[in-house]
Amino acid sequence: MSAGRLSIGDPSATESVDKGPLLRIDGLSVEFRTSDGVVRAVTDVSLSVDAGEIVAVVGESGSGKTATAMSVLRLLPDTATVEADAISFRGADLRALSARELRKIRGGPVGMIFQDPMTALNPVMTVGAQVAEAVLLHQNRPDKRAAWDRAVELLRLVGVPDPAQRVRQYPHEFSGGMRQRAMIAMAIANNPDLIIADEPTTALDVTIQAQVLALLKKAQAETGAATILITHDLGVVAELADRVVVMYAGRVVETAGVGEIFAAPRHPYTKGLLASLPRMDVDVDQLDPIPGNPPNMADPPAGCAFHPRCPLARDRCVTERPALVEIGPGRTSACHFHDELAVTP
Repeated sequence: MSAGRLSIGDPSATESVDKGPLLRIDGLSVEFRTSDGVVRAVTDVSLSVDAGEIVAVVGESGSGKTATAMSVLRLLPDTATVEADAISFRGADLRALSARELRKIRGGPVGMIFQDPMTALNPVMTVGAQVAEAVLLHQNRPDKRAAWDRAVELLRLVGVPDPAQRVRQYPHEFSGGMRQRAMIAMAIANNPDLIIADEPTTALDVTIQAQVLALLKKAQAETGAATILITHDLGVVAELADRVVVMYAGRVVETAGVGEIFAAPRHPYTKGLLASLPRMDVDVDQLDPIPGNPPNMADPPAGCAFHPRCPLARDRCVTERPALVEIGPGRTSACHFHDELAVTP
């Protein structure tokens, strides 16, 4: 069996054929123990990703995007408590895997692009050694020479100039954009079925962002991998995503296809995110930001968590939390008054 196509669980087992989603998360909740008390970072989140699909998870900082993604591979710190009805990959329950079995999944069938490549990369190992290590860990018969050659090939694939020389350099000798390219190389090293990209363009200038986005498209095309794209940048979403999951205060508040989200948002928070974006086709004097601040998740507001900032808020919103309901094919919204946002012909 080739790298990146490992069986889950018993290494001698054959790969199961599953007709459901590639990744399925049901009823996920995450709490963190802090000096200020328990922070409920994620509450009852469910989402799925089909093979080859790019799903963007969108929201402000603190909305629970990263905690949701990190829960899949059990990468959260010991201060976190994770509960879920199901976290399955290719039909197998990831919660039931041992630490050893899970290591076969991380960096193999599931690749991870972390938010900050400077802290994600080991500063005392060369970039080539780190990329080669990602390959070696998933070889049935470790071959250091082949892994090193693969590292050079991967850096060439992601556009690092003179890769045969750059593999011998350390992370501090790479620019921010080049470090991100190295992280992408590691994520796709073993031909994954799923790539989790956590804010892949954060802290990069606009030109480098465009290059990284083009590279993510290329990586997805090369591997055929499904992708979870975690971002607060709706420009990135428009460029890459097939479907969008909008999160606020640790909950999913809207899901839809990318075209529907931009054309007709059905949650006030999504509408506020879009209204705060600069647009080339509309002449405005100033942007329209969402008022107020995200809630303190150690003491979130009652009812709908968005009601203190919401232009549609009424008495019902203060006391009753809206359920996430289906409002159309492939569309959901968690707003008591989502009908008021419907676009009429």
